[in-house]
Amino acid sequence: MTTELRRLRNYINGEFRDAADGRTIEVVNPATGEVYATSPLSGQADVDAAMEAAAAAFPAWRDSTPAERQKVLLKIADAFEERAEDLIAAESENTGKPLELTRTEELPPMVDQIRFFAGAARMLEGRSAGEYMEGLTSIVRREPVGVCAQVAPWNYPMMMAVWKFAPALAAGNTVVLKPSDTTPASTTLMAEIIGAIVPKGVFNVICGDRDSGRAMVEHPIPAMASITGSVRAGMQVAESAAKDVKRVHLELGGKAPVVVFEDVDIAKAVEDIAVAGYFNAGQDCTAATRVLVHESIHDEFVTALAKAAAETKTGAADDEDVLYGPLNNANQLKQVSGFIERLPAHAKVEAGGHRVGDKGYFYAPTVVSGLKQDDEIIQNEVFGPVITVQSFTDEAQALEYANGVEFALASSVWTKDHGRAMRMSKSLDFGCVWINTHIPLVAEMPHGGFKKSGYGKDLSAYGFDDYTRIKHVMTSLDG
Repeated sequence: MTTELRRLRNYINGEFRDAADGRTIEVVNPATGEVYATSPLSGQADVDAAMEAAAAAFPAWRDSTPAERQKVLLKIADAFEERAEDLIAAESENTGKPLELTRTEELPPMVDQIRFFAGAARMLEGRSAGEYMEGLTSIVRREPVGVCAQVAPWNYPMMMAVWKFAPALAAGNTVVLKPSDTTPASTTLMAEIIGAIVPKGVFNVICGDRDSGRAMVEHPIPAMASITGSVRAGMQVAESAAKDVKRVHLELGGKAPVVVFEDVDIAKAVEDIAVAGYFNAGQDCTAATRVLVHESIHDEFVTALAKAAAETKTGAADDEDVLYGPLNNANQLKQVSGFIERLPAHAKVEAGGHRVGDKGYFYAPTVVSGLKQDDEIIQNEVFGPVITVQSFTDEAQALEYANGVEFALASSVWTKDHGRAMRMSKSLDFGCVWINTHIPLVAEMPHGGFKKSGYGKDLSAYGFDDYTRIKHVMTSLDG
């Protein structure tokens, strides 16, 4: 008996559509490795249709009042809560994520973030008017930029979609959003929910591969391109957008240092760091996967962390005891496995280091010690449940190691010494520094990095501002 595959579709100008040329992509459940759906492989005609719909809808949406946009976003947040179980199920099928953790750790922040930007919609203002030249009054207007081409990643398909569409819509922009080719299910469901609330053309979803995303970024209509993804993808977007001087918003890779000093409670630090490193199978640009430990507690810390890894479970989405599910796709399993297979002779695998089972893309919680600063696994993003441990002698060396990578998204410092924590937070070259914790995010605070981690901010008023432009209006007082 053959099970019929679910058919996912693009959402353009208020209706669901197949790709214009009928092409599709198979969508695989990473927990089973089996195909469960098809989605459109969108081409130029589909991108044209979505961009034209967004452009046609922009003037009316731009001219809606902040209060009207706020009401729409609040309705979306309420609708997400009402359809919570459907969204959770779709996301779990997309990613293999544990159902309960998706229910408790992802959906509530998403809803809260939409409501935050609903409030931000009513703060769309410039500076006060003033006379900076005799007889002339200056006014600063803050306006939406226009149509936004947005590309979301596969590690948090729903939440990253929220981070993109919520500030864009709140500011008065219209959106064409593309999910990853491996995780379109929850995004197309979000389109169904949002489409019942917003005017047609305001929110559009295009499914497809890298070429589909490239066609979106290269299209002449969007005024802004926003991507969360790899450094390579971000560089390609920036290069492509430069050809017609589009605005670009990039949230790219990370290699977060976790700097642990000798005065910590080792058991408590290990417990928290293990969760922050292995949550979502380590598929998080901010994951606590590069630990730097003071030499005086290094061996004790490694032993405790290896024990925590051995006690951490991965498995089926309906198992409430698991911390994380599978890696997202076969290529990602190959990438993570490759880092371990290529480890230098001086490295030691303290725990894990292998695939779990022969079904799906599960990988064991892993700890690797004995590493040097220039090792591949230290310098490059693994994006898997692998925590590396290095030893340092003092603050200066800790900073040298922490800052000695090309990424600069997030970091953390673990110490009871307040002065030391402040010195480290000042000198760590990362967009976020946590102290005695790692990975919490709130809607009110900005998230974004430096260096090859990209530029632009998600969340917060800063993220909202990124989706606006500034106009100076000067008027004569004489008439």
